[in-house]
Amino acid sequence: MLHRIVFLVIATFLFNIGSSLKPVLVTGASGRTGRLVFEQLVKDPRFDPKALVRSEKSAQKLRKAIPQTTIDQIVVCDITQLSADNENIASYWQGNSPQIVICTSAVPVISKRSLALAFLKAPFNLLRGKKPIDFRSFRFKWQGGQYPEQVDYKGVINQIELAKKIGVKHIVLVGSMGGTDPSNFLNSVGKDKDGNGNGDILLWKRKAERYLVESGLDYCIIHPGGLTDGPAGVEDFVLDVNDILLERKKRSISRSDVANLCVAALAEGEGKKIALDCITQNVGEEGVTKVRSPEEAFKEFLAENKVYDYEL
Repeated sequence: MLHRIVFLVIATFLFNIGSSLKPVLVTGASGRTGRLVFEQLVKDPRFDPKALVRSEKSAQKLRKAIPQTTIDQIVVCDITQLSADNENIASYWQGNSPQIVICTSAVPVISKRSLALAFLKAPFNLLRGKKPIDFRSFRFKWQGGQYPEQVDYKGVINQIELAKKIGVKHIVLVGSMGGTDPSNFLNSVGKDKDGNGNGDILLWKRKAERYLVESGLDYCIIHPGGLTDGPAGVEDFVLDVNDILLERKKRSISRSDVANLCVAALAEGEGKKIALDCITQNVGEEGVTKVRSPEEAFKEFLAENKVYDYEL
């Protein structure tokens, strides 16, 4: 049954390739950022988007969030098991060149026990003049038991290999800032007090990015700063390389702005190999003079010819 559904999705996709629409596959489309990317592409008359999600439950969640989504726009497949489905999917995409936006990521969830302990300790911390809750004391586990090594490294490699097999020439990959710093707090998420466990999410992401850089495919790797749920277009994009933006006091960006930057990368980044860091700033802060569109910011960054150094 699953193979039949996948066949119908792919067949419909190929039928539309003959039109002027650009076919795009968004993976991790039921996630908080991936859903926004897919939603923007659904609204954009230039693209014919399809969504890849991990489970039928995720597919239902996506259709509920974006009512105009039809069943033939969704492929259900676990990227950590993608190699088992390569031949099935590749046989229908062979000879065509959709673009892929990779938004998959391991998702940390707070241990309920550590959360309860943190709130119990809060009054005592206040009495001692400390912060009531130290978020760094939280313990995390990974949603669905899917660790960074599985999802952010092996899962991304599976997607890159699939892309090469089906003739994809351009990948937009959403990563994270902080990959140049092994001691970044995010790398401790999922580990125990002794430093053991399934963590190092930024290191696994960076390792997968290097694999993409060396794959021969065209790519745009986007490293957002701290993600927020604010609206798009309120603040201006600040784009740079090599984690330089981490030196700024404000280093966040809304998921909606990241989604729009992904669309700009699809439209303006074909035939290029680039990686960039991104945050947003209010006009008047640190040299920001106006709020530009994602396409304007992307084009101006390209004109600067900045190169991301993956030897760092």
